[in-house]
Amino acid sequence: MSDAEAVYDALREEIGTVLVGNEGIVERLTISLLTRGHVLLEGVPGVAKTTIANLFAEASGLTYKRIQMTPDILPADITGTRIYREPTGEFELQRGPIFGNIVVADEINRATPKAQSALLEAMQESHVTIDGDTLSLPDPFMVIATQNPIEMEGTFELPEAQRDRFQFKLLVDIPDQHNERKLLDRFDANPLLDADRIQQVISEERIRSLREQVTEQYVDDTVKAYILGIVEATRSSPDIDIGASPRATLTLMDAGKARAAIHGRGYVLPDDIKQLAKPVLRHRLIRSTDAELTDRSIDAVIDSLLESVPVTDVAEPDDTAQHRQDNEVEPSSKS
Repeated sequence: MSDAEAVYDALREEIGTVLVGNEGIVERLTISLLTRGHVLLEGVPGVAKTTIANLFAEASGLTYKRIQMTPDILPADITGTRIYREPTGEFELQRGPIFGNIVVADEINRATPKAQSALLEAMQESHVTIDGDTLSLPDPFMVIATQNPIEMEGTFELPEAQRDRFQFKLLVDIPDQHNERKLLDRFDANPLLDADRIQQVISEERIRSLREQVTEQYVDDTVKAYILGIVEATRSSPDIDIGASPRATLTLMDAGKARAAIHGRGYVLPDDIKQLAKPVLRHRLIRSTDAELTDRSIDAVIDSLLESVPVTDVAEPDDTAQHRQDNEVEPSSKS
């Protein structure tokens, strides 16, 4: 078992002591953590969007900060400001909640565009500017934003530039009856079960080390061609007015590397890219008027695009195959 795979299994198992279902969300959060990404969680109220982020932070051993986004929140409420202290006659820096490892922007679409833009510099550059001074944010740094898809009044849709900063848009669904029954039984047995019961299973140093390992994953030319084929399909589709940007292209490759790593492979498969296509693309694409009038969802459009892009089988790299063969032969050679 690879180091990345062991860490992912530990995170999934620990978070699973509280969380029921949504294992796919944990996988994507782990990928984002290992690739310096940010995540947008969308779901109706009560599906534990904020709880998921809190559980993930606790299991990762990272500082967790939550910002309740409201229409009257100001950029300084997010980044911080300088406060005048009369006893000393000096201005003191008051850091905002953005200075955390995992920052949850709860109901981000309730904040005004001016407040939303305060996150742009932080998400893209990993630093903020306060009164002309540039301050670095903690490392690791990850923004997890939540939004409710059903409330339109009093909300401000994220602009394209803001959405493009998010690596993934993940949909948190209502659990099926089986998982909801497990949830009932679990909290019936332990009503106080929450994020405080989660144990840290990984250190910041290990996260940084795994990030370096992920970048070394092998990406075959056929996989790169598959990525480019998907992106080009978004740009030429009659169902899409604005296709994927080059940032989306790079995101598919980087996320594919991390998915391969946490599933114990040293190389990326087309299936890694296919599994990640929807969360990477759904918030970046703008549907055409015809697609909207026919009520074709963006996920349905992406499904259609994936069916149109040919997939070529990828052979296991020679060095990886040889490594596995050596490991299989080694036990018998010692006996």
